[in-house]
Amino acid sequence: MEDAYACFAKLLEAYSQFKRRKPTIEQPSFVAESATVGSDLYLGAFAYIGNNAKIGNNVQIYPNSYIGENVIIGENTTIFAGVKIYDDCKIGANCTIHAGAVIGSDGFGFAPNEQGEYSKVPQIGNVVIEDNVEIGANTTIDCATMGSTYIRKGAKIDNLVQIAHNVEIGKNTALASQVGVAGSAKIGERVQIGGQAGIAGHLHIADGTQIVAQSGIPNTVKEQGVLMGSPAIPIDDFKKSYFGFRKLPYILKKLQELENTIKNTPKEN
Repeated sequence: MEDAYACFAKLLEAYSQFKRRKPTIEQPSFVAESATVGSDLYLGAFAYIGNNAKIGNNVQIYPNSYIGENVIIGENTTIFAGVKIYDDCKIGANCTIHAGAVIGSDGFGFAPNEQGEYSKVPQIGNVVIEDNVEIGANTTIDCATMGSTYIRKGAKIDNLVQIAHNVEIGKNTALASQVGVAGSAKIGERVQIGGQAGIAGHLHIADGTQIVAQSGIPNTVKEQGVLMGSPAIPIDDFKKSYFGFRKLPYILKKLQELENTIKNTPKEN
């Protein structure tokens, strides 16, 4: 094969289809009378589907999952055990949401008053996840304060990622484990973000940007490139800076020796 890795992935995908649960509704479980359920549904025990939810064909919802009111789930999507999808959220077709993920929980919105106390700002928006998205275990995606938090088509999100309110993750963008994206940040298409990177709120990241693990992004990134460090800078600049940083003890030692030499040099009359 010209691309052995891609072929290997297709073989594993075909094999994984054998592991899908057969269509059935296990008991005890709950499906609201006003919910609409497509054909070939697998619904695990202790799962809950709320009022006016719409579940597409060939969907798999594993045990102990919660599907809130007015939730829409597209066809061929798999919801693994213990996933919680809050009211009004929309999940596209061919998505995978792994165990323990929480979709649509409240954004972190609080307004301080004159006494320094925090009043909660109601979060009345939702989360919209488009087609072919995969979301890792125990990842949390907050609903928008108003409007929607968007995960665009083909995005891949690893385990233990936090995506805040009103964020937009662009098409075919990938986030590794423990990435944190603050509120109202807009991440472009085909962006790659390494593990434990932090993205500040209300900024934009250009399409095609690559961010090295544990980097911090405090400002808008206008042009694609590879960024590293905290605050992140172009990777070549970071490597040069790091080389200088590693030599800093040697430079300080030499500077101290030079100062001592100057002090001990007799002054001419």
